Order: sequence, then C-alpha cells, then structure tokens
Amino acid sequence: MPDVRLASSQGRWILLTTVLGSSMALLDSTVVNVALPAIGRDLDADLAVLQWTVNAYMVTLAGLILLGGSLGDRYGRRKIFVIGVVWFAVASLLCGLAPDAGVLVFARALQGVGGALLTPGSLALIQASFHPDDRGRAVGLWSGFGGIGAAVGPFLGGWLVDGPGWRWVFLLNVPLALLCVPVALRHVPESGDGRRHGRFDVLGALLGAAALALVTYALIEARGGGVIVAVTAVAGVAAGVAFVYVEKRRPDPMMPPGIFASRQFTSVNLVTLCVYAAFAGFFFLSVLQLQVVSGYSALAAGTALLPTTVLMLLFSARAGELGEKIGPRIPLTVGPLLCAAGMLLMLRVGEDADYVTDVLPALLVLGLGMVTLVAPLTATVLASVDVARAGLASGINNAAARAAGLVAVAALPLLAGMGPEAYRSAEAFDAAFRRAMPLCAGVLVVGAGLAFAAVRRPDPGCRRPECRRFASVTSPPLEGEPARRRLS
Repeated sequence: MPDVRLASSQGRWILLTTVLGSSMALLDSTVVNVALPAIGRDLDADLAVLQWTVNAYMVTLAGLILLGGSLGDRYGRRKIFVIGVVWFAVASLLCGLAPDAGVLVFARALQGVGGALLTPGSLALIQASFHPDDRGRAVGLWSGFGGIGAAVGPFLGGWLVDGPGWRWVFLLNVPLALLCVPVALRHVPESGDGRRHGRFDVLGALLGAAALALVTYALIEARGGGVIVAVTAVAGVAAGVAFVYVEKRRPDPMMPPGIFASRQFTSVNLVTLCVYAAFAGFFFLSVLQLQVVSGYSALAAGTALLPTTVLMLLFSARAGELGEKIGPRIPLTVGPLLCAAGMLLMLRVGEDADYVTDVLPALLVLGLGMVTLVAPLTATVLASVDVARAGLASGINNAAARAAGLVAVAALPLLAGMGPEAYRSAEAFDAAFRRAMPLCAGVLVVGAGLAFAAVRRPDPGCRRPECRRFASVTSPPLEGEPARRRLS
C-alpha cells in the first residue's frame, strides 16, 4: 500500500513533479492556438498547415493515451513518466527549431507520443505514491495547480508570440523538463503492477491512430478533391472497421467493446463527442477570428479567452456537487444549450470588436455552460461502469473527447467553406466564421438532446471523481489511473 504523506517533504516533491509534467502538456494545448497566425506568417503556410499543427499532436495523443498508461503499469510508472517528459521536451525543441511546416507537423506528432506517456503517468504517480487518506487532497491540489496553468497558458502564449516569437511557445517546455526529470528521479518512488502479464494491444492502438490520421487527412485535404483524398478516406474508414474487429477478437483489448454494453456509458460518450467537437472547433477558430478579423494582438487574443477557464476553475467543483444532488440529466442538457448560446453570441464579434460589449458576454455564457456540464459529465462516466473499470472508462472518455476535437478542427473549416488562404483575409475569414459558429452550436444542441433522452441518474453509492476542479477546455480530466486496465 502506498504510504507517502502529503505533508512530508517527499510528498511535496512528488506533487511538484506531477504538476510540472502535466503542465507541459496542458500549457501546450492552450498556447498553440494563440500562435497559429504567427506560425502561418513566418512559415508562409496555408490553413491546412495550421490545422495539422493542432491535429498532428492530437492524432498520436488520442490514439496512444490508453496504451501509455498500461506501459507505466507494466514497466514502472516513474520510468514511463520520465521517458514521456524527455520525449515531449525533445519534440518541443524540434518544434521550436523547425525550419519549415513539414518538420513542425512531424515534431507535433512526436509531441503527441510524449504526451500519451506523461499525461496518464502524472496522475497515476499520485495514485500509486500517496497514502489513501491523503490521495484525495493530493489529486485536488494537482487539478487545482493544473487549472492555474491552464489559466496562465493563453496569456503566456500571447506574450511569447508578441515578444520573443512563436517558437518560444514550444521551447518553454525544455526548461520545465530539465526541472521535472531530476526531481522525479530523486524523489518519486517507482511503482508498477507485477501481476499484469498480458500482451499490449499495440495493433489496436496503431489501427486507432491510423484511422484518426487518415480520416483527418481526408477532411483537411478534401477542398482539393482527387483520387488520393478519396483513397485516404476509404482507408481511414477501413482502419476504423479493422480497429473494431480487432478489439472484439482480442482477449486483452485496449478498448473492450463490452464496456459499451452500459447504455449510460455509451450515451455519455456520445454527448462527449458532441460537446468537445464543438469546443475544439470554437477555440481553434475564435483565436484566429480575434486576431485576423478584430485586430487583436496574440496577447490580447489569448487573454480574451481567460473567462472560460477562470469560471471552470472557480465553480466546477460546486457544479459537480449540484450534479450529485439533482442528477446529471439536467446539467448535461442545460450546459450544452448555454454553450450553444455563447457560441451564437460570438457572431457579434467582427471588425474592431469591443471586448466588454462584444466578446466578454459570449465567453461568460459559454463559460457558465462549461461549468454546468463538465464536472457532471466526468462523474457520470465513472458512475456508469463498475468501480474496477473506472480508470478505463475515464481513459476512453478522454480519448473520445480528443478524437472528436481533432475531427472537428479538420472538418469545420471545410464545412464552413474556408479556403486555404482564408486566414490571410479578414473579410473571407469573418464570413466563414459566421457560418462555422451556428454549426458548432447545432452540434451542442444535438448533444443536449442526447443527454435529455438517454442520461439517467446513476445508482446510489457509485464511484465519484477525485478531480473536483476542472480547467481544461479541450478534453475532460483524466480520473484515477486513467489509461490503466488489467491486461491479464
């Protein structure tokens, strides 16, 4: 049984290590969007490159995050976490030094691999190290400090872009890693699960990542049409079918189909797909809208979006408590509708938009919607399966959210009629943005309808999440030992 106490010196070092590691991935996910216009100008890149700058990272992260946690269980959580931090830092260095768009996209894909190793590992280290009496508080501090990082991220990213340049958005990860790795090696105890002797579902992970990558490529390149796009789309669908087939046939699948026998679990994951697809599309396009059309600097655009993160950080725990009292159906119905209203209010944001009267009201409504739905959504995911599968359920839900986000970033510009050079023209981008926001709102309305029709109150005594503060705007928080599952 883990016995490190939070009040001890070692406990504080462990908490610092996990916060530093998770902050690398969290900061990266919040600051890169702010840098996209500068990246496009500096590398003379079209919109497709900006989409791939976001999605290359998401493809490998979403496809491998479940496998990453299992590697930690088998070979040592500290070891895999440290490898993930080093991998992420080296890939970040390559991003910062990228001479052209091709190298940047490749390095972003490598970053996603590192993120798949360190993201589940940071919370797994807390679970494996701290005494049960201190674990809940340690997780709360971890999520709270992560929320502060999420709040600082857009501000810091904008300051770096406007100051030393966009490359420092990535180079910032290197000193964080140089601080994190020695602390982890010196103060964090190694842990693992020697009882696990099954085989890793590497084939399933590769098929899942391949399906996401091929479908994403087809959607991003669909503007040009052609045989290659059609073949890629077919190959992506085929890889997805093969993934489902493999998962059904394997004795130790990465994503066991049986978990979807729970109607509640399936329904909440469908709501997750709708909600986080809309969120990803919104934040990808809104930062560009503020800079390209409204004339905001990178710093102003990044700072402009802070209200959503601050609201989630301050009130998500209370929203989770309310969801426990009244059940998840109302929060998961009302929350997406509020978010949809906030996105429609963004239609007021155009040329020379005033922040207080045009931008802030939309973000406050959106933030209230996010506060309302995110914590109950996570709690409902955990409550819809057996306690022994809670970590797996959380990992699947997180992967689903990230997959929905990358597909949205690939598909939304296409559906909104956004051309390859749209972000270079304020008029063209504004017109496409006004077509995109109703699409995002419509997806949220679908999610609200699914929640109202299918989500029910969990059984009394079901598992509750330890993460009570949420600040991520691109995916739900991992809970417990997120990617962990029994391999034997």
